[in-house]
Amino acid sequence: MAWDIYIKQFKDYLKIERSLSENSIEAYLRDVHKFREYATIHQLATPSQIDTTHISNFLQYLNELGVADTSQARILSGIKAFYKFLFLEDIISTDPSNLIEAPKLSRKLPDTLTYHEIEMLLQAIDLSTPEGTRNRAMLEILYSCGLRVTELVDLKLTNLHLDLGFIKVVGKGNKERFIPIGTDAIKHLKLYTDHVRNHVKIQPDYENYVFLNRRGKNLTRVYVFLVIKELVAKVNLQKKVSPHTFRHSFATHLLEGGADLRAIQEMLGHESITTTEVYIHLDKEYLRQTIQRFHPRS
Repeated sequence: MAWDIYIKQFKDYLKIERSLSENSIEAYLRDVHKFREYATIHQLATPSQIDTTHISNFLQYLNELGVADTSQARILSGIKAFYKFLFLEDIISTDPSNLIEAPKLSRKLPDTLTYHEIEMLLQAIDLSTPEGTRNRAMLEILYSCGLRVTELVDLKLTNLHLDLGFIKVVGKGNKERFIPIGTDAIKHLKLYTDHVRNHVKIQPDYENYVFLNRRGKNLTRVYVFLVIKELVAKVNLQKKVSPHTFRHSFATHLLEGGADLRAIQEMLGHESITTTEVYIHLDKEYLRQTIQRFHPRS
């Protein structure tokens, strides 16, 4: 019972004091519940009974189950946040997670699409249907602006500044940023808003969302995944493609074109430059391929 009480208080803390999004809060709670299940199996009835050894053994348990290092690190991050909260609230006198280190992560290069593959997917969309016109605008913006899928489905009409060539996006932690939007994306967005969206019967409270379904409500993240999955199958593209692949491709193509890493960081909404630096590895590979392809001595 003690776990339930403290987890509920932790949820309130994340929502009120840290102002996290619902998705982030749910992610934290999932991680804490995983640890709580482990603790219950080992008859640890309250969070205050946990010590450093218990957390280390839990990570070892995850490792033996074959849980990826990245997932282990994320789960540990949730546990650390939970115990930091308990410590700040004087529920515990020492934080047992304080000395636990996350597993060392190998930097996996993100999957990307070539510009030709992006074009193939966009051209495969049937523009003779209202849904096709909307989906083309949606994917043009996803690639043109490097948005996260949540940022795409939450995009508001009042945040479109097309006359200035920018859109305003509300990202993680409710942080706002302005991103340039390309001419093709603007063209297809206007086709959608002027010829499709204005014929949709919009439900109350959804008037400001840019992308709507046939019932007049905003799209879900899952729907965007399904649209892309169907297009990938349609053009028989042998790659695993998600909305995040468009975001990675946006960053990689910018870097290959010579864009400054700081500018890419700003447009992606990364807090740390190290998050963006993963694309440098992609750029080095691109340079290597360029040498091999074009240098006479290669």
